[in-house]
Formats: sequence, C-alpha cells, structure tokens
Amino acid sequence: MSLDLDKRQRAMLREMGVRVWQPQPAASEAAATQAANAINTIANAARPQGAEARFDSKPPVMAPQTAPAGVSVPPPLQDVSAPRDILGIERMDWPALQAAVAGCTACALCQGRKNTVFGVGPLAPVDWLIVGEAPGENEDLAGEPFVGQAGKLLDNMLQAMRLQRGNDNAVPKAGVSKSVFITNVLKCRPPANRNPEPSEVAQCAPYLKRQVELLQPKMILALGKFAAHSLLQASVPEVEKIPLGKLRGQVHRYLGVPVVVTYHPAYLLRSLPDKAKAWDDMCLALSVAPTIVRSA
Repeated sequence: MSLDLDKRQRAMLREMGVRVWQPQPAASEAAATQAANAINTIANAARPQGAEARFDSKPPVMAPQTAPAGVSVPPPLQDVSAPRDILGIERMDWPALQAAVAGCTACALCQGRKNTVFGVGPLAPVDWLIVGEAPGENEDLAGEPFVGQAGKLLDNMLQAMRLQRGNDNAVPKAGVSKSVFITNVLKCRPPANRNPEPSEVAQCAPYLKRQVELLQPKMILALGKFAAHSLLQASVPEVEKIPLGKLRGQVHRYLGVPVVVTYHPAYLLRSLPDKAKAWDDMCLALSVAPTIVRSA
C-alpha cells in the first residue's frame, strides 16, 4: 500500500528525516520515442541497403556469409613450394623455356639479379651436360655460367677431356667436341654468393628438368653438392644428408641419364689436393660413356 501524499506533506516528512519511497515516473512518450529512434539508428547502420528498417528485442540469426552477386572471390593462396607444373614448363620448347627463365619471379632472388643465367651451349641434343650450383657475381653480370676463375678451371678440365665450352664465340679446336651445355641449378645469383636455399632449388628444379628433357644429354656431370642433391633427390634416399665424397666414384641416374658427381671448380681452387680426385671422376664419366663422340 502506498501513501497518497501531496507535495507539502512530502516536504514536511523530508525535513523530519523520513524517507518516503515513490515509484519513478515512466518516461514520457516523447522520451520513449526518442530512445527507440536512437536504438533503431544504431541497428540500421549495419543492415544491408534496401532492407526493411526495424528493431527487434531478439538477437538476429546470422546467415552464412556469401559473396554478393557479381563479385568474384579470390582463390586461397597457394604454397610457393608447390610444384610449378601449372606454368606448363613440361610442355615448353627451348625459346619458351628461355623466356620463362628470363622473366621468372618465383622467388626473391629475382629482386637482386642483373641477369638470369640460363646456360651456354648448343640448342640441340648434346653429348655432355655440365650442371653447377648457382651463378656468382661475374656470372650475374655476364649472364653466362662459369666465367670467373672457377670457369677458367672448368674450361681446363673440359679441355683435358677433349671437350670445349659450346658457346657461339668459342673458336673450334681440332679434335675437341663442342657438344657441351653448361648450366646451373639456380638461374639467379644468391646474395653475396651464399649457398642456395632449399626453396630456391625447388623453384628452379622444373627449369633444369626441362633443360635435360630438351637437350637429351648422354652424360651429366654434377659439380658440387647442391647440383648433386638436386639431381639425385628422387633416386638417392635422404641424399641431402650424404657428403659429396660418398656420392663420388659411382654412376647415378637422372631421368635415365648417367650422372657422375664431382667437386665444384670453386672448391678445387681452395683445395688443390682434391684436383686429382676430380680427375678420377672425369675418367669415370668418360669410361661409362664410350659411345660419346669427343672429336669434332
């Protein structure tokens, strides 16, 4: 039961220190309307254009998000380490393959290169394919593999085998074959001539594979551990854990082509005693390919 007191009576009770409870008056209709409008304004800010404006006391049920009509949704990002057969490398001819390498941006090495280093030699089936690891500073500037001191040593090694770098500028020598193509696993120079990263080797592997398919070499000579690991990863289990010395002295295979592993010329410049071992590897390669023509 509530007391029906007027204003004078309530004022007297307040002066006496007596608190009298009374219900709070309901908000006026105008105030209630103003509050409702404010709430609706907040709610309608998130509604789709053209939808009916309303405010419900129940929370809305969220429908699955779908793209609006006419708006394309980009596909999920792909792993850069995935095989790059989507580019059609396995179907490219020689000019298309050269152009693909020249314009390649598959890894960060493209950002610092001066030139890609595709390789040098005849654009036809060859007897010998020489595979190094990666271009250095001189190779990056020239766009040709093995043009520095290591390149001079390689030329001397090939000459001892009665072989010659097969570029167009080389003067043919009597009794020496130019049926030699020289390339690297990587087509771009790593910064400061550092070792190739596994992801970089993986990105360039399809290019090297297609070169082998088009060149149809009779013998492959792998110079250095990165060349050996790249060529033998499919045929030698955990090859990346095997020292180069243990991969020497035997004949491996890559796409059915015999592969002999030896030291990189840059390493031989720092380790002269191992030149004799490298020559043993050259002799092994010559012995397993007796049908290779080594004279002009």
